[in-house]
Amino acid sequence: MPKTTKTPASTAFTEATLRAAQEILTKSYASVWTGPSGEESSGEAVARHLEATVTLLDKDGWSRVYTYYRDRDQSSDANPSDDESMTIKQMLRALLRFVHEDLDVDPRRSLSIALQHVGDDGRHGDTDTAYVAGTVLDRLVQAHTGSASARATPWSERQHRTHADITALLRAGARFARTYGPGAATAPAA
Repeated sequence: MPKTTKTPASTAFTEATLRAAQEILTKSYASVWTGPSGEESSGEAVARHLEATVTLLDKDGWSRVYTYYRDRDQSSDANPSDDESMTIKQMLRALLRFVHEDLDVDPRRSLSIALQHVGDDGRHGDTDTAYVAGTVLDRLVQAHTGSASARATPWSERQHRTHADITALLRAGARFARTYGPGAATAPAA
């Protein structure tokens, strides 16, 4: 029976949860530490990726689901293409103004997008560490919920989830990676 998720995640990712995740990990068919390149990532590299994800979400904000644009009141915006008296030059200026000013990209990121963006920048991770970090977070959520089918991204998108829940998961993932990942100085026995 799945564990209750009423406990705030910020207090739920205990050492017992990390040990349970390690037990799940040891029963996995394939190594979770091997990314799409076929190469193994160290626990330290994955931990750095997860910590950089926390930093990114703290800086730019977290969004339960990814949106490309901020919500804005469309009714107040006049559509310049409706004005047939505009010259091509005026239309181009209006279009450039729209792209420059009106297209308001939301800097907030969802968990999955933040993990990917940290991997894309190449400073704190790469595609492999993003993939492995996601798999580590999946195992933590499985241990937290007691559900073998649980995954971190859908867990993070639940309506009651908070920024604190997401950063707690990411920090627990970093602790887990440093404790149980390849290259860990003293990986406890499962």
